Amino acid sequence: MLVEKAGYTIAARTKTGCPPDFSPEAISLCDRVKPFTMTTPERVSALHEAVRYVVRNRIPGSILECGVWKGGSVMACALTLLDAGDLRDIWMFDTFEGMSQPTDADRDLRGESAATLLSSESRDTSHIWAVAPLDEVKRNVASTGYPPHLLNYVQGPVESTVPKQAPQRIALLRLDTDWYESTYHELVHLFPRLSPGGVLIIDDYGHWAGARKAVDQYFEEQSMSPLLHRIDYTGRTLVK
Repeated sequence: MLVEKAGYTIAARTKTGCPPDFSPEAISLCDRVKPFTMTTPERVSALHEAVRYVVRNRIPGSILECGVWKGGSVMACALTLLDAGDLRDIWMFDTFEGMSQPTDADRDLRGESAATLLSSESRDTSHIWAVAPLDEVKRNVASTGYPPHLLNYVQGPVESTVPKQAPQRIALLRLDTDWYESTYHELVHLFPRLSPGGVLIIDDYGHWAGARKAVDQYFEEQSMSPLLHRIDYTGRTLVK
C-alpha cells in the first residue's frame, strides 16, 4: 500500500471504538461510561491513567470536576478508584440545568459563535446544551457503587460556588465548562489548590476558543509555561 511505502501504517480501532493499544481495562471502562459522556475514548483513557497516576504517587487531595453533564467522567474516576482500592472525596460542580450563556470569546474551532450554535439547537434534545438534571446524575454515579458519603454535588454556576464550596486540596482537577469566563474563574481559584504533582485536565482547549484563551491567559499571568500534553484534538493535560 502507498501509505506503508511512505512509512505509515493503518491501525484499526476495536469494536468499541477504542484505539488498538488500549488495555482491556481501559476498553471496558470506555464501554461502561459511553452512554454518560460526550468525551472520546482517548479522553476517558487519559482520565483513567490520570487517576491511576494520582493513586500510585499518593498525590493528596480530592477529585474535582467542573462541568459534569450525565456524570460519565466522574463515573470513570469512581470506577478507577474502586479498582485501585483508593477511596477519596469526589466533587462535582455543575448547574445541572445546562450550559451557562457564552460570550463573544466563545467560538468553536471553525470560528462559529457558541451563542449562535446554542440558539439554533433545542435545549431539551441537543447535546450541545448539556442538560442533565441532578437526580439523573446522582443515579448514574451511584450505579458505580462508590461510597455515597464521598460524593459531593454542588449545584449552581461555578462563579457562584467556587471557591467557597470547593475543597482546599485537589489531586485531580478536570475542567469541562467550555466557556472562557467559567474556565478562567476555575483556574484562578482552583489551580492554586491543586497539589504539587496533581493533574489538570482541560477538556475543551482545542475545540472552544474561549477555553483556550482562559488557559493561555491564566498561565501567562502566572508567568508559567507548562507543557500541555495533547490527548486528542481538544483535550489537554498537565502535571503541576
